[in-house]
Amino acid sequence: MKSIQYYGPMNIKYEDVPIKPPQEGEVVVKVMSALTCGTDVKTFRRGHPVLIKSTPSGFGHEFAGYVEKVGRNVMNVKVGDRVVAANSAPCGKCFYCKREEYNLCENLDLLNGAYAQYITVPSRIVEKNMLILPNDLSFDKAAFCEPLANVVHGVERTDIKEGQTVGIIGIGPIGLMFARLAKLKGARVIVAGRNPIKLKAAEEFAHVDEIVDLKKYPNPEMIFKDFTEERKGLDVAVECVGLPEIWERIFNCVRPGGTVHFFGGCKSGSKVSFDTTKMHYGDIKLMSVFHHTPKYFRMALNHIASGKVEVEKLITDTLPLEKIEYAMQQHIDGKAIKFLIKPWME
Repeated sequence: MKSIQYYGPMNIKYEDVPIKPPQEGEVVVKVMSALTCGTDVKTFRRGHPVLIKSTPSGFGHEFAGYVEKVGRNVMNVKVGDRVVAANSAPCGKCFYCKREEYNLCENLDLLNGAYAQYITVPSRIVEKNMLILPNDLSFDKAAFCEPLANVVHGVERTDIKEGQTVGIIGIGPIGLMFARLAKLKGARVIVAGRNPIKLKAAEEFAHVDEIVDLKKYPNPEMIFKDFTEERKGLDVAVECVGLPEIWERIFNCVRPGGTVHFFGGCKSGSKVSFDTTKMHYGDIKLMSVFHHTPKYFRMALNHIASGKVEVEKLITDTLPLEKIEYAMQQHIDGKAIKFLIKPWME
């Protein structure tokens, strides 16, 4: 099959590789739609010791397609089924799984290889996180289930309520989806960003209430407060960039009694500082959510199938498999939100 293989930072190759035959419980999926992701861009630029432990490796993790082959004892899907699969599944046995904290599973292996014509899905993911698609749902939309599942997890854990004012810094695809789900919760949503493509998507996809262009207003702390009741500050402040300096700035945007959600993951070893007086006497809740669980993966599929989250509006362009390196560079240059990858496209 044709595949993108990851050899190291800034080193990927479009080449022929063998299709891995399915072992017991495994499924081979013919990839019909895949998506680029900010995590893949980070991996392309500097590597990722958790996501890719050895090289060469398959690359990409957001996909949907047809079941091509099944291994022994696969019970929940059959050849020909239209499916979407997550990039991981919890073991159900470790310390965290016993406490239903499935995203913290100690045995959470991450699946790569979506940038290919076929991908062999491990048995645990097949069993717990492979879903059959509704007949009227396209592969293109279904491929958004994995990134949206992370956001659904974040929004549900933040406990956003109707009437609250939610501010989001960072409007890549994750921030945009967070904004859309917050709107569906009945919140008033303000977003801040710099990229004109993403600022436009905040209006057309997320349908937010206020958009702050950080090129014009570089101090979002005061701008956010201007849009809140009695200028007290945000009920919920969400960081979707993953930079320590932005973590510190978003902290200053929330009102006493509010919640700060650090949703963007920073580089390993990063440190931040907060005003402990403001945090303690302001009764501010600090939180952060990582990854998804089977529950939120299913909720994501339901959101997409319902049409309430029009994920197709986040697609910048459709590209063939051999254009992955071009897609990565477009992301680096700030010229894209997400690319739809078609492995069978000529």
